[in-house]
Amino acid sequence: MRIGVIGAGAWGTALAQLAAARGDDVLLWAREHEVVRAINRDHENPVYLPGLSLSPTIRATALLGDMAGRDALLIVTPAQHLRGVLAETPVQRTPLILCAKGIEAQSRRLMSEVAREVHHFAPIAVLSGPTFAHEVAAGLPTAVTLACPDHALGQQLVDRLAAPSFRPYLSGDVIGAEVGGAVKNVLAIACGVVEGKRLGQNARAALISRGFAEMTRFGVAKGARAETLAGLSGLGDLVLTCSSDRSRNFALGKAIGEGVPAAKLLAGRHTVAEGAFTAPVLQAAARDLGVDMPVVDAVCALLRRGADVDRVIEELLARPLRAEG
Repeated sequence: MRIGVIGAGAWGTALAQLAAARGDDVLLWAREHEVVRAINRDHENPVYLPGLSLSPTIRATALLGDMAGRDALLIVTPAQHLRGVLAETPVQRTPLILCAKGIEAQSRRLMSEVAREVHHFAPIAVLSGPTFAHEVAAGLPTAVTLACPDHALGQQLVDRLAAPSFRPYLSGDVIGAEVGGAVKNVLAIACGVVEGKRLGQNARAALISRGFAEMTRFGVAKGARAETLAGLSGLGDLVLTCSSDRSRNFALGKAIGEGVPAAKLLAGRHTVAEGAFTAPVLQAAARDLGVDMPVVDAVCALLRRGADVDRVIEELLARPLRAEG
């Protein structure tokens, strides 16, 4: 199978390595010419996935036009760049497997909605779940959700993407898979703050639980199925990203909890903590739907207004007691 992977960050590179290990013909697009040179010459990506030897069969390009004629395209660009990249990509009816997690700030649209606007006739699928790129690239066991409204196409993609250590589970709920992947990034920032402030494991567990309730309320209001949000692309991804410094969003929140100003952190980051872009968009979308998301509101206060961390935590703890749900 001729696979195109658009986006040579850590996750895109890991997916390219996974496909190459299955014997697929893999072409990987990177914006940075130095990344393209390193992959083609040295078979490594020292910028985004250092220390990993890549399959010599992976070829890299800086030209999106080279993706013409691929059997399927894995789209792994940051959410806020998805529209522009897709507009330059020759697609026609090539299946698009969306691997970016987020909500477009300008339009408040999910990634599948953006893709359909740009390429009306291309089949759409979403790949999401608890995935640290370095573990996937190293062949460690991983399970994900592959959501596709076309069941037959979805089954074909599951069969093609599956590997002994990589298990895709098929779902028809594209919205649910996307909502889980977007919301968990914001909640991971909040859990990082808890870690940075050394508030303890009880507090983190409570925040994950209450954050999951927010994710579910928002997802159901958007048309997702609650059971999807309780699966790999929702709860599974939430637990992973809220529990490790290897999550960019968790690491961002931890630094904020330790007292580093959010503006300084965001200005100095080489890789994208997507939750920082998603948080204000998610807050606005939740308000439009009449969904209460106090943890998301708290993250927005820290990121956008530079609010005092202790004050934000006090306000969360002072909320009126209510029935669980």
